[in-house]
Amino acid sequence: MAEEPQIPVTRVRLGSQGLEVSRLGFGCGGLSGIYNAPLSYEAGGSVIQYAFSKGVTFFDTSDIYGADHHNEILIGKALNQLPREKIQLATKFGISLTKDWKVVVQGHPEYVRKCCEASLERLGVDYIDLYYQHRVDVSVPIEDTMSELKKLVEEGKIKYIGLSEASPDTIRRAHAVHPITAVQMEWSLWSRDIEEEIVPICRELGIGIVAYSPLGQGFFGGKVTAENIPNESILINHQRFMGDNMDKNKILYERVARLASKHSCTPPQLALSWLLHQGLDVVPIPGTTKISNFNNNMGALKIKLTQENLKEISEAVPLAEVAGSRVLDLFTSYTWKYANTPPKHD
Repeated sequence: MAEEPQIPVTRVRLGSQGLEVSRLGFGCGGLSGIYNAPLSYEAGGSVIQYAFSKGVTFFDTSDIYGADHHNEILIGKALNQLPREKIQLATKFGISLTKDWKVVVQGHPEYVRKCCEASLERLGVDYIDLYYQHRVDVSVPIEDTMSELKKLVEEGKIKYIGLSEASPDTIRRAHAVHPITAVQMEWSLWSRDIEEEIVPICRELGIGIVAYSPLGQGFFGGKVTAENIPNESILINHQRFMGDNMDKNKILYERVARLASKHSCTPPQLALSWLLHQGLDVVPIPGTTKISNFNNNMGALKIKLTQENLKEISEAVPLAEVAGSRVLDLFTSYTWKYANTPPKHD
């Protein structure tokens, strides 16, 4: 008989450095118009406050989310109404976009400090719980970037350090400078490329895994079709949501929907539960602008799956059948597979 997987609990330790977070986090970027029109500060703040009232304490933002840093400002206004000591706040630095939509990734020490201090001011806080390098600057040795982050820890401006879309070599070298608490990676039923290399090194080093886009950019929510994607949504330019690719991917969704029915839950609940059952070191951060979707997502915490169930769910979405790249063409060169940095020379 298959061994029963560990059932998720309300709170978990993220990594081995002492950070404790809610079992599900909240990805805040969508509140500022990634997938639809941005919410007002008041409306977005009410979603944050509602999530906190239901036990979510881990909130994820970035200095690139929303025009003119809308998201960090929104989060700061919302946090002003909540007990700071009970919140685990994550933000990121390292990506900017030019006016003609070119990606610029930076990791120089002076840039790291400038971004951190600007985020602290926008968020209206004295410290950031978890500060990520959002994408790896492959022109700067990771040791240089990490040395500045280590100084920020020593100064009390950040508590823990994270990396996003970092390669195994970069993770290992960064961790040697100062312990990495979490690595944030895309992980969902249809994006599983981290399972062979990234997950094992994180577990070897005691690093937590924060899963972004755990519902496949909303795909496993079941409401996204090519016809109803808003013009302002990034999904307009996402290969997996276009034409023939969308038609092929819908077949995968339908399989998940049938399995969800079998487990008496919704497709997003099944997709999130599958991820939660990958280990207590995995913290998904689904986001939404709607309270009904949030409540639905939280229902994933109650679902119990056996190893046999997990295998069946995985096999319903064979990676070879997923149509289209997992990232926007804009970011193809900035995924973990291309994130090695130059060696550090004394």
